[in-house]
Amino acid sequence: MKKVLLLILILILSASLIACSTEDTPSVSMEEEEVASIVPEKIIIGAIPTQNQGDMKAAMDKLGEHFSEELGTEVIVEVYPDYNGVVEAMNYGQVDMAYFGPLTYIIANETGGAEAIMTLLVNGEPYYYSYMVVHADSDINSLDDIIDNVEDLQFAFADVNSTSGSLIPTLALKERGVFRDQTDTDFKQIFYTGGHDAAALSVQEKKVEVGAVDSAIFEVMKRNNVIDGEQFRVIWQSEPLFQYPWAVKKGTSDELKEAFVNAFLSVDDSEILDVFGASGFAPAEDKDYEPVRQAAKADGRL
Repeated sequence: MKKVLLLILILILSASLIACSTEDTPSVSMEEEEVASIVPEKIIIGAIPTQNQGDMKAAMDKLGEHFSEELGTEVIVEVYPDYNGVVEAMNYGQVDMAYFGPLTYIIANETGGAEAIMTLLVNGEPYYYSYMVVHADSDINSLDDIIDNVEDLQFAFADVNSTSGSLIPTLALKERGVFRDQTDTDFKQIFYTGGHDAAALSVQEKKVEVGAVDSAIFEVMKRNNVIDGEQFRVIWQSEPLFQYPWAVKKGTSDELKEAFVNAFLSVDDSEILDVFGASGFAPAEDKDYEPVRQAAKADGRL
């Protein structure tokens, strides 16, 4: 009887040890699953076309390579032909992260839950401005001059969904009563060129009298000889605007967001930074774009 009880005890202990061993084994695979959930096998980043797409795509490809090395996964960067395309891609989950203008970010946040996590630093500050620019030999010297001569002027905006190239200057013109909507203005003619470079070149080549551009991109274009800075005068400047955000899609884990942030903070390649006119990157959050959200509501964009 004692031998039987001893045998039963041994069997119970053996079963217990096997169970413990079985429980311990999955812990390694669980860690692997957690890593896989933090960094997907492929990450797709979308970007708005702020300027010449060829130059921008080269820099964005290098940024993709940097992210791939930092995150240990395949990273694909796609520069979209227009601002709205990036919003739609984010809304439908076709991109994991995107580079937006402030207005396009607000739209993507409202419609698809995009979340800002990073922004640019220009000369160490996360701000830029909307400019109205004219040719150097123009007789237009101020916003008042634009209003006084509006019926004789052609105005070039950037993309219709650009913050500095459309939303902010449009509000300034609405306040002066010469702009009601895209089809109803007092201007001789208005154009939406699709990019800040095209708007600036339209002014330089005297195809239009006034253009709206992003101040940081304007400086980059002058520095890289995309435009001739001597051919321009800035006649109007907005209040400071918080710089362009990088935003992740809805549902992105905190761990992956942290991995993205760390990858941004380690960027030191001048080609990548120069295309944005940036000196570096800095964390951002949704509340930084509240003034733009209010401007979008005032303009009927939301």
